[in-house]
Amino acid sequence: MKKLNDVYRAGRVAISIELFPPKTTAGEQALYEHVRKMIEYGPDFVTCTYGAGGSTRDKTLEIVRQVKTKFGVPVASHLTVVGSTVDQLREYLQQAVQADVDYVVALRGDPPQGETSFQVTAGGLRYACELVELIHREFPQFGVAVAGYPEKHQEAASFDSDLGYLKNKVDAGSDLVITQLFFDNRDFLRFRDRCDAIGIRAPIVPGILPVTNLKQIRRIASLCGANIPQSFIDHLARSDQPEWQLQAGIEFALTQVHELIRQGVPGLHFYVLNQSQAMLAILEGLQIRSPRSSG
Repeated sequence: MKKLNDVYRAGRVAISIELFPPKTTAGEQALYEHVRKMIEYGPDFVTCTYGAGGSTRDKTLEIVRQVKTKFGVPVASHLTVVGSTVDQLREYLQQAVQADVDYVVALRGDPPQGETSFQVTAGGLRYACELVELIHREFPQFGVAVAGYPEKHQEAASFDSDLGYLKNKVDAGSDLVITQLFFDNRDFLRFRDRCDAIGIRAPIVPGILPVTNLKQIRRIASLCGANIPQSFIDHLARSDQPEWQLQAGIEFALTQVHELIRQGVPGLHFYVLNQSQAMLAILEGLQIRSPRSSG
């Protein structure tokens, strides 16, 4: 099992991609075909999230198991404290061990659908740092990643308090910080500087969402509080043709990630939304991974 710390080393840019569990068998089959294409560019690991409240947790575990079996790439399962007791979290982590999962993305998690605020489950945990502590103490074979918020978590009282929570998660034993999506690199660079200033030494990896259409990004940004530059919105809005908006999104993402690489990021984490078209164009344009020979 490759250590998560070993993925991020000087002289290279690590690549990770994030999936989510499809709702249908046909969607799952399509997902593996998309993954097959992206695997040709040699991502360092693949993660899979699940629905609010852990609603697709079993499917998440099955998908990472299948991705590792089919493609031989290291995998990470998301895990949240929402709706679970400590014993249930332990049970899931034990199942992840049996499934040969490499890493865990440890999160507090969003409230279940229909609820507006996080509620602690009786016998459960309140904070992501407590989940990191549990994993670090009882399942040390897992590398652990946690979330960071360049534009501040929506529930945080201030940037300083949000950074304090992040430092707690890193100090509890996490190896890596993956950021929420953002569209203005200045937000990420300020966030990285502030992390460094308070002694967060784990790699800070930007989370990038390749935009494929204007309606999609407006909806996603409204959910997570990410700011979209007006110039990008105006550019996307120049045409309602899907091909135009897809190409505009690819060009924006390439500009964004090229600048981040020049700024010395240790890796890039892509929220691919189970699609490969935009992601393949970006990987090709980055020219930091050569596709494997089809033979």
